[in-house]
Amino acid sequence: MDTVAGRPRPASTKCVDSAQTIWQNDDQMCISAINSTVLASELLRALRGGRSQTALSRRLGYRSNVAYAWESGRRYPAAPEFMRVAQRVGVDVSAALCRFVRAGPELFADHGPATPEGVAVWLRALRGDTTLQMLAARSGLSRYAIARWLRARTMPRLPELLQFVDAASSRGLDFVACFVDPAVLPTAEAAWRELTRRKRVGVELPWSQAVLRMLETRDYRSLARHRPGWIGARLGIDREQEAVCLSTLLEAGMVEFDGVRYRTTAVSVDVSGASREDLQRVRAHWADVGASAIRAGREGVYSWNVFSVSRADLARLQQLHLAYFRNLRAIVAESEPAECVVVANVQLFELGSR
Repeated sequence: MDTVAGRPRPASTKCVDSAQTIWQNDDQMCISAINSTVLASELLRALRGGRSQTALSRRLGYRSNVAYAWESGRRYPAAPEFMRVAQRVGVDVSAALCRFVRAGPELFADHGPATPEGVAVWLRALRGDTTLQMLAARSGLSRYAIARWLRARTMPRLPELLQFVDAASSRGLDFVACFVDPAVLPTAEAAWRELTRRKRVGVELPWSQAVLRMLETRDYRSLARHRPGWIGARLGIDREQEAVCLSTLLEAGMVEFDGVRYRTTAVSVDVSGASREDLQRVRAHWADVGASAIRAGREGVYSWNVFSVSRADLARLQQLHLAYFRNLRAIVAESEPAECVVVANVQLFELGSR
């Protein structure tokens, strides 16, 4: 289980890594920079696929051509109705939503995902401990409306749902990908292509995150000009690996070279929403880096505790673990000046084969 604290606006892009919940200062990746009503219409149109609007409307039990009204932007389905549409066209909505919030199928044990109560359960799981005020500030939605959605008193329409998901997680396009390929949506195509490229960089070159952060440090920015090998020597990687990371980051638009030094752009490495296997690979990479630091006797805080607890208390400890990490990231987001690059490799897991 991973997490990152939500960001205030504006916030530093230096706080981005693999996470369950990420918010970053890169509006071109966020649905907040995309017209959510247009995106909602495109999403509904893509879900319909090759069916006619009339056929889908009838399949949903409507006498009127409600699909036309939705796709034309005259009105939009509430969240439960959108989930029902997705179910009717063959999407395993329950599994998709559980994966998105990294929850088990028990999340919908009492209420299905296409019911107001089920949607409210999912929204609460996605929200975590983010305040209503923060959600409202990020999304531009009313905190009173959000509070009613979380209690299943009312339900958001699809554009509002997209805004809420993005505000709670910054993974709005990953949410869309639960239902259709964002690459087929004109409004989302470019942002999805860029996001996919950033994820690939983060997964295939984990050291690129550290190289990116090193470029922000005061020592690097104080150099008369870029010195090949300087970054690698400080991170403990060779010059060739440093060059590959810089070249890839440059190609991906995450850094720029001004003729003297490299500097970071508003675009940063992001592996949120990557596949389970890819996330495991990145986690293992940084765990190996930590193990190497311990073996080398490098200064740092290394602690462990092997214990037995009840499963209920393990769940409590996991929440405490996440709260600690959120607090850590909040401090990182506000820390100035950037003087060193640090890895926080915090682990909490059950031993055995379960």
